Amino acid sequence: MTNIIEEMSNMSESEAYHIPALLAESVEGLRIAPSGVYVDVTFGGGGHSREILKRLGPAGRLIAFDQDEDAARNTLDDPRFQLVRSNFRYLKNFLRYYGIDEVDGVLADLGVSSHHFDDSKRGFSFRFEGDLDMRMNRNAGKRAADILNEYTSEKLADLFYRYGELKNSRSIAAAIVASRAAAPIVTTGQLLDILQPFTGRDKEKKMLAQAFQALRIEVNGEMDALGEMLQRSLEMLKPGGRMSVISYHSLEDRMVKNFFRSGNFEGTLVKDFFGNVETPFELVNRKVIVPSEEEQRMNPRSRSAKLRIAMKL
Repeated sequence: MTNIIEEMSNMSESEAYHIPALLAESVEGLRIAPSGVYVDVTFGGGGHSREILKRLGPAGRLIAFDQDEDAARNTLDDPRFQLVRSNFRYLKNFLRYYGIDEVDGVLADLGVSSHHFDDSKRGFSFRFEGDLDMRMNRNAGKRAADILNEYTSEKLADLFYRYGELKNSRSIAAAIVASRAAAPIVTTGQLLDILQPFTGRDKEKKMLAQAFQALRIEVNGEMDALGEMLQRSLEMLKPGGRMSVISYHSLEDRMVKNFFRSGNFEGTLVKDFFGNVETPFELVNRKVIVPSEEEQRMNPRSRSAKLRIAMKL
């Protein structure tokens, strides 16, 4: 663990694309078999993939997914490695395409890359003036600006409440609709001006982060994609195979927690005749794993990370 933290301070520019949270814990949780087949569904800067490859032998194999064209620049020159430019919701289709019928482990780091937050042109962060885009795949779907200018007030209120957990979502939606009547909302600065009256004195950053998170989730269909990825991963895992999933907000974590615990996203426990819970997984960690104080100091963006690990029965 200490060695990995020391390596984090000496990362190259490509590795710093996204400093991986809980790197040692998430990879160790997979119990890498040297000749196994593994999937990193969130390649990003390649931090987790590099660590998996270190533990694989010559016969091992790693398939990684990332829909962002920027991530392709970080691809790894290793015959055991294959990068797929696609949303991770399609992992089963692509694994079958590459002749893989089952895998030994799946790793997912659901955090938005530091690279995205720090790129003002992408519009992911309220810290920079830029266009309201927020698309992970810039060749697909609506931009955040399109949603702000086209959605009804009711639909806007729903997304801010559901994905941002903002209790004043109706008032925010009304303010957006009133503002766009005067001029289209196309930049982060315009959105900040609209949101400013709703930010509390002590919780300004939290509220803005929640609002931007809600838009990003809607733009990229993140919750639907996560649900599909979890289902397809379960189907592809061999018995005894493991999943390591790192989440960063309560919506993601709740979905992962429920799925690992019950096999469904509602968390509904199904019991057999004898009262035993029927679930496709066994929890590897009963208590959620969070970054150490040392990791949080070195990588502040890891503070909200939560790791859950489960083994397919």
